[in-house]
Amino acid sequence: MDLALVWFLIIAFFWLGYLFLEGFDFGVGMLLPVLGRDDTERRVMVNTIGPVWDGNEVWLIVAVGATFAAFPGWYATLLSSAFLPLLAVLVGLIGRGVAFEYRGKVDSARWRRNWDRVIVAGSLLPALGVGLLLSWNVLGLPIDAAGHRVGGPFAGLGWETAVGALAIVGYSVVHGAVFIALKTSGEIRRRARLVGLKAGPVALLPLLALLLVVQLRVGSGWTWIALAVAVVAAVSALVRLAAGHEGQAFALMGVTIVGAVVTLFGALYPDVLPSTVDPAYSLTIAGTASNPYTLKVMTWIGGLGAPAVLVYQGWTYWVFRKRIATEHIPRVHVP
Repeated sequence: MDLALVWFLIIAFFWLGYLFLEGFDFGVGMLLPVLGRDDTERRVMVNTIGPVWDGNEVWLIVAVGATFAAFPGWYATLLSSAFLPLLAVLVGLIGRGVAFEYRGKVDSARWRRNWDRVIVAGSLLPALGVGLLLSWNVLGLPIDAAGHRVGGPFAGLGWETAVGALAIVGYSVVHGAVFIALKTSGEIRRRARLVGLKAGPVALLPLLALLLVVQLRVGSGWTWIALAVAVVAAVSALVRLAAGHEGQAFALMGVTIVGAVVTLFGALYPDVLPSTVDPAYSLTIAGTASNPYTLKVMTWIGGLGAPAVLVYQGWTYWVFRKRIATEHIPRVHVP
């Protein structure tokens, strides 16, 4: 099998892992002031992702790093053309990480409220940035024959890419609500389930709209199947959530993002970055791939290292699988 195609599929898988795992991280952060009525409840919410949020971010690093190594032309053009969304992602992730660490360092309600605002902003900004980055990548950017962006930093921004940015935000909100309902008990669980059910039908619409736009513009016959899977899974997730089966709803939210990623990257193939100036300028898998030796070495390294990382991350989720409630949170103690 062509190793360039293999690595295109692997990069799509990395983005899938990032959107699924970091998606509920973003959702928990954005829902912090909505579901957390007091500091103890907000501490419960932060603790649901406390052991895993930094590991989830690794998927983004691996996705970008694999793109750099396997498709340097794709990496160079996309990241230089879409540096503003990428900057939003980095600033948000850095701020959120600092907030998680510093939130409990001072026994002050005002101190914690300010860091909670950073967590909310640090969850919203990366979700918007990732959505804009992916929608730009699939729908295309104004790049010329040399792979340079034509126009200013907002060239290529339109209502379709704005929908793409909202798509990841909406998915993350619902995914986060389902995750909180799965990981907590008591009043927070009930409240999270209610928010997920009320927000779901509206919050998931941008994602479904983005998939439909992509399918109608650049999709192929078989990607209709992936789109249908995403729609059915999203509806089924809300149905199972309403029935109180949070675990099934969480799994179905995963199937939703699988269908979405397959639709996006399936419609993108064989390009890696379409040009809206002239289709002849589009970057392709074959035209941007590294040499066969580099791809072969990457395959051996990835084949040996990836299973260990997946096992370790799966073990982490298994260890911290139990529900959390307000009675499990100790009193604030600052030395």
